[in-house]
Amino acid sequence: MNLTLSTLVMAGGLLAGGQAMAGDLLHWQNNSLSYLYGQDYKIDPEIQQTITFEHASGWNIGDLFFFVDTIKYNTDATNGAGDGHTFYGEFSPRLSLGKLFNTKLEFGPIKDVLLATTYEFGEDDVESYLIGPGFDLAIPGFDYFSLNFYNRTTDGKRDGDNVWQITPVWSYTIPVGKSDIVIDGFMDWVVDNDKSYHANLHFNPQIKYDLGKAMSWGEKQLYVGIEYDYWKDKYGIQDSGFVSDNFVGATDQNTASLLVKAHF
Repeated sequence: MNLTLSTLVMAGGLLAGGQAMAGDLLHWQNNSLSYLYGQDYKIDPEIQQTITFEHASGWNIGDLFFFVDTIKYNTDATNGAGDGHTFYGEFSPRLSLGKLFNTKLEFGPIKDVLLATTYEFGEDDVESYLIGPGFDLAIPGFDYFSLNFYNRTTDGKRDGDNVWQITPVWSYTIPVGKSDIVIDGFMDWVVDNDKSYHANLHFNPQIKYDLGKAMSWGEKQLYVGIEYDYWKDKYGIQDSGFVSDNFVGATDQNTASLLVKAHF
């Protein structure tokens, strides 16, 4: 693990232990499993099935988001590593400066200021380390809206050190009849790199119907819908007729997947 990020995570653990006496360490948590089926993916095989585990939690020093995708390629297709499957995940702890210093850092639409970090991991040459300021915003109508600014460092052959990534994360609920439609997701925008890891934009919202609430099984427990995935210059590969052993063509991805998501 990158020294800066590992030091930060260790410091967060020590602070958590020191403040546990002052109140409950864990304030809330939510876990989910999702199944996705989609077509028209780029670079990787065209048809994919994905099972995703997600964890989100709030702590007395900040919050944590973690997910892992397990991806199966349909038919006999393989990726660049020669596999018919792959995995990818992100571990994203944030330290709340307001909570750490027991003070309100509220001004204008800003509800809190945080130190945001992310560790990206997966198969082959994908490890990256991100750190920078984060902000929780109060925007009318939204369940939540966070905006993180990361300095990004990549491992391996990709030349992507010391570039900046802007990541908004949001959720918006629309009442529909006896239930709700939830629109949530994220955008990763790497803004300033023209090297081997090229500037790119990944927009990934989910549009979900609360089927559990509609069927009186329980609110916010079972959703059905779609996940839209637009990725300009996917994986930081410039869209200029990319050629590899398994893929020839453009690297701009524009697709949608069917989604079933269960929370527990």
